[in-house]
Amino acid sequence: MLVQQFRTRSRALRSRWTRPSESSGRWFFRIVLGSVALSSAAIFVAELGDKSQLMAMTFATRYRWWQVLLGITVATTVVHAISVALGFGLGELLPTEWIALVAGIAFLFFAAWTLRGDHLTEEERQKANRKFGSAVLVVTLAFFLAELGDKTMLATVTLATNYDWLGTWIGSTVGMVLADALAIGVGLLLGRHLPEKAVRYGATALFVLFGGWLIVDSVLALNG
Repeated sequence: MLVQQFRTRSRALRSRWTRPSESSGRWFFRIVLGSVALSSAAIFVAELGDKSQLMAMTFATRYRWWQVLLGITVATTVVHAISVALGFGLGELLPTEWIALVAGIAFLFFAAWTLRGDHLTEEERQKANRKFGSAVLVVTLAFFLAELGDKTMLATVTLATNYDWLGTWIGSTVGMVLADALAIGVGLLLGRHLPEKAVRYGATALFVLFGGWLIVDSVLALNG
């Protein structure tokens, strides 16, 4: 029931807008940091083998790596702010236990999505290979459009329904940037992509474990 307790405290905390006391301040940082760690790990996994990694590696062959990462960071910050706002709103309207159950099912769906694999469309490939204007602006716009409705955005919405909104926002952004930085680094240093099958199967297994954990935890809470 550890996840349930953390989720309940997180939900209580995010409705507080007053200045916390010293003890509640420590509680605040514990919940926020917990949400950051959880969201970072979940979104890092969601991003493995995703088309965004392929776009990042393609852009890195056209622009300087730091320009690509800066563009990714800006786009991710904006998209995940939208995602967290949606998730926060849903989390305030629906019962915690049912949200956790739906979230667990959603993560199983993300597992199937990841197992299927992801590829750049011809249009996305052309955009990534096209070189014009400000590098940061081009990368930002490309990633913003690519992430709308993508599984990393949906996973962030799901996390924000259950956990602290600030921690989820920071963590999801950090997780995606780290995953894309890994792809860029491997592509530039080794001249090849990450091992697609191993990454896809590993990410799928982690999604199944996390989804199953949420489902079991929520069922126990509903029957408790």
